[in-house]
Amino acid sequence: MVKYEDKLSPVFHALADPTRRRILQRLAVGRPTVAELARPFRMSGPAVSKHLKVLEEAGLIERQRSGRTMHFDIIRAPIQDAD
Repeated sequence: MVKYEDKLSPVFHALADPTRRRILQRLAVGRPTVAELARPFRMSGPAVSKHLKVLEEAGLIERQRSGRTMHFDIIRAPIQDAD
């Protein structure tokens, strides 16, 4: 894993991938599960989970568990900082 010394580098790294940008767009309008996020991309749950991990490490999303279901919420502050 790459180590960053500033706060914006991981944000720009996460936003550089078009799949992650589309995931963020989807999270901006709701709280989908991993399976719901994976569906339009035609990729496996583990593949989407890897993208979600990058977004989470960049501080762009946070995960919340509800029973056995994992939901994700977007955190807008890092995007606003990058803007």
